[in-house]
Amino acid sequence: MTLDNEIRAQLAQYLQLLEGTVVLKVSAGDDDASKEMLALIDELASMSSLIQVEKTVLSRTPSFSVNRVGEDTGVTFGGTPLGHEFTSLVLALLQVSGRAPKVEQNVIDQIKSIRGEYKFETYISLSCHNCPDVVQALNLMSVLNPAITHTMIDGAVFKAEVESKEIMSVPSVYLNGEFFESGRMTVEEILAKMGNAPDASEFDNKEPFDVLVVGGGPSGASAAIYAARKGIRTGIVAERFGGQVNDTLGIENFISTKYIEGPQLVANLEQQVKEYGIDVMKLQRAKRIEKKDLIEVELENGAVLKSKTVILSTGARWRNMGVPGEAEFKNKGVAYCPHCDGPLFTGKDVAVVGGGNSGIEAAIDLAGIVKHVTVLEFAPELKADAVLQERLYSLPNVTVLKNVQTTEVTGKDKIDGISYKERDTGETKHVELQGVFVQIGLVPNTEWLGDTVERTRVGEIVVDNHGATNLPGVFAAGDCTNSSYKQIIISMGSGATAALGAFDYLIRN
Repeated sequence: MTLDNEIRAQLAQYLQLLEGTVVLKVSAGDDDASKEMLALIDELASMSSLIQVEKTVLSRTPSFSVNRVGEDTGVTFGGTPLGHEFTSLVLALLQVSGRAPKVEQNVIDQIKSIRGEYKFETYISLSCHNCPDVVQALNLMSVLNPAITHTMIDGAVFKAEVESKEIMSVPSVYLNGEFFESGRMTVEEILAKMGNAPDASEFDNKEPFDVLVVGGGPSGASAAIYAARKGIRTGIVAERFGGQVNDTLGIENFISTKYIEGPQLVANLEQQVKEYGIDVMKLQRAKRIEKKDLIEVELENGAVLKSKTVILSTGARWRNMGVPGEAEFKNKGVAYCPHCDGPLFTGKDVAVVGGGNSGIEAAIDLAGIVKHVTVLEFAPELKADAVLQERLYSLPNVTVLKNVQTTEVTGKDKIDGISYKERDTGETKHVELQGVFVQIGLVPNTEWLGDTVERTRVGEIVVDNHGATNLPGVFAAGDCTNSSYKQIIISMGSGATAALGAFDYLIRN
């Protein structure tokens, strides 16, 4: 294996940033996976005199650890961290060498204060765009705290482990041998799950905001930036900065940017937000809004934030099927991200529920790696674009079932099939399979609002052309509103509109 010239050139630039010697302790055999890993390590060592290589025996082969001279840092890669994990390798090299990580000082302090013994293991697939955030967060924690170790495990290399643990979703994190969590997590979210979440007292002394944005997706970030540029006190309170965009792979319709991946766009947004000194409060979910002299937003931890205006940008989430078995088998065969979890179903039979663009794109992607794909669509015809349908019907290992209603996901410890009803005959049928990917659209995150602002029948917040709701001083933007189209660029525009609307409201009141 040889890195292509473009990646090699990028790597050479990064390796110039190494601040001290890094020792790679390598455990390899004669298998093809070991040979691929050794080829990468040899190439790394040839590119920098600060990278040393030692042979050793680790608990997994092939694997290698990244260490300081005379000190084990606890950062280990099981397999060859290419694909989406290549950045994880580069960051591990830089941070172990002594380069300061780009995280808030309070996060560093939290990590360093952890006591005990924490052995983390993360099962990943190299095609998973959610996995690197988790790997990089846990690697960082290992570098900063000797009580913490972390091993990235490529599920394609260590298939027996994946099957013995019945892992059907990545990333899947284990702590001290026990399941910890699955799905994308930031370092702050990991710390919160370990018992280091901020409590209500941290919000007690915050002065009222001029504009408080609830939600940190594209519309929320855009609204906050536009508000802050007016020189007014701006805050963002969000459960997860970036929202759904964190779970988006390739974005090719963001005007002026030919291609960008969701997590990178989120990182860019967060960096720009920080440059404006906006008060960002992460891992916080709003539970109530009330207009008094000021508008009050109560958080689930009991804290109350006050602001002259509020912009609601809480976004949307994947819609669940709501059938028996779906919740029980989530991450045990029921999945929502074909890019992340698809490789775990290599050679198996799966279903995709949903015949829109996202469903048919998922079916096409999966057909290249699984044994067979069954597409189930509720309507009499698929809703996806014609070009996608044409591609789908050209594939030999895809069956399309139209005008059917999914009724149950079946199984015991993990799923073994899906049941559906033919809507024209009423006959119920069953398909045996090992995975179900749900792609049936979005539902707005607005349940917590109750009757405080006007919403449509499906829960979308009703706004005017200034982004204003029916509650004076409260505005809304993005996928949680009744906008006609749910697109990143449209959400950003509506965020800007809502911020300008809020500023106009402030100067008039």
